[in-house]
Amino acid sequence: MARANRHHIPGQVWHITHRCHKKEFLLKFAKDRRRWHSWLFEAKKRFGLRILNYVVTSNHIHLLVIDTEPDVIPKSLQLIAGRTAQEYNQRKERKGAFWEDRYHATAVDRNEHLISCLVYIDLNMVRAGLVKHPAEWEMSGYNEIQNPPERYSVIDIPGLRSLCGFSDPVQFSEQHRLWVHDAINNGKNQRESYWTESIAVGSASFIEETKNRLGVKAMGRRIEEQQVDRCVLREESAPYNAGFDPQMCCLSSENSYFGDVLLSDLTT
Repeated sequence: MARANRHHIPGQVWHITHRCHKKEFLLKFAKDRRRWHSWLFEAKKRFGLRILNYVVTSNHIHLLVIDTEPDVIPKSLQLIAGRTAQEYNQRKERKGAFWEDRYHATAVDRNEHLISCLVYIDLNMVRAGLVKHPAEWEMSGYNEIQNPPERYSVIDIPGLRSLCGFSDPVQFSEQHRLWVHDAINNGKNQRESYWTESIAVGSASFIEETKNRLGVKAMGRRIEEQQVDRCVLREESAPYNAGFDPQMCCLSSENSYFGDVLLSDLTT
């Protein structure tokens, strides 16, 4: 498996994915997902990580963030991943790697591409078949976007709203809810590998610009057209694999936020 690419482009929106070591369901317990979320909040306080959306599943995470300073994202992911793994291994008296390789980052174009990625993250557990609506999954950004907390917020909602082209909070909340509703009812919640297996996703001009900005880091990468006005800058080989062992999926209801972790909790 290729090592996940990580690049710094000031002001760029990145979709970050990170999975557990050897496809294990190491985040199957709700308390571990909550601890990951706590460290996400700490990264926001400590490093100024700008978060636009997130979801924590039983064996991988998704983050949508804005690139600011050169070391903010790497330091944040190092803190979150490291402390989550340390706490889990200490509690379980476990040794060895918790995470699979390094995290993978995909540059996301703005406007409709950003909106598509936002909804794609929202619908992760719906694709997995564990919930019928993202509001039913505790550790995701959907509920925070819909009902921003007065304190301890993780998501930069004003920034997200602005990037999506909205100035009115109520209008944005209603539109976000409608995007998710339409995706669920129109069957637009299938896995789309380019969100997790590409260097960049967006318009042809955005892909060309991103490839130029990455310079030698993008040499040899090919540009593919996925659909009308959506292109991707491909990796040399897929860096993110969502294959799982069915025997690892079972979890008793008293330990899981939603009871048994089903085989369908395999999506990215």
